This record gives sequence, structure tokens and C-alpha cells, in this order.
Amino acid sequence: MTIIQNSTVIHKPIGDVYTFLSDLNNHEQLMPDNIYNWSSTTDEAQFTIKNMTKLALRISQRVENKELVCVPSNDVPFEISLHWKVEEAGEGQTKASFVIEAQLNMMMKMMASGPLQKLVDHQVARLKEVLG
Repeated sequence: MTIIQNSTVIHKPIGDVYTFLSDLNNHEQLMPDNIYNWSSTTDEAQFTIKNMTKLALRISQRVENKELVCVPSNDVPFEISLHWKVEEAGEGQTKASFVIEAQLNMMMKMMASGPLQKLVDHQVARLKEVLG
């Protein structure tokens, strides 16, 4: 199992951060420029990654003010899950972590690890920008 992750501290209460993340409509704001054809509901999102593939995600698990898990809702070449985890980080602050777990063979790991780490880093940085 390949695990790719990053985290940040946001100066907002845990409930605010969790509420934002638990609505996939908000995730478009976190995406890099190479994402287009975005469409979403509270529980599902579909988009195209430029020069790569179309992807559809759905929320498979919600643990209020703790974790949100997204999984592909279409066929993908490898098992993958995306986890947003939130925890208290002091008075009115929240630590938000984005973790991608993927079942990658050696070849896929070499090709996908870099882009997946960039995606994680970008989304964590954007979350901090959007929520402050």
C-alpha cells in the first residue's frame, strides 16, 4: 500500500473545516488547474484530469469532525481511497490532513507517486488559503 499525505493547521474551529470538506461541491476550489469538466453534488464529484483520465469520486464514509473518505465510483486501474482527517489543534484551530492510500505496483508507483504527492500538497495548501 502506497500512502501519500500532507497536513496543515487552519485557524478555524474543527466543525467549520469538517463542514467545508464534507460537501464535495466545495472541493472544486481545492483542485489544481489541470482539472476541468467539474460537476458535483454533496456526495459525488466527477471531473477530468488534463491529458490523463476522467474520474468520479463518492463519499464512502463520514465520521463527523474526524474523517471523510472518498473512493472512486467508476472503474480505476488500481485501488485508491482519499481521506481527509481533521483534529483539534488548540483553541479555534484545526489540523487537516489529506491522505491518499493506493494499491500501486512498482511501475504504477514510479509513474503516479509524484503527481499524487503534488495533488495532496496542492489541495492542503488551497484548503489553508480558502479557509484561512
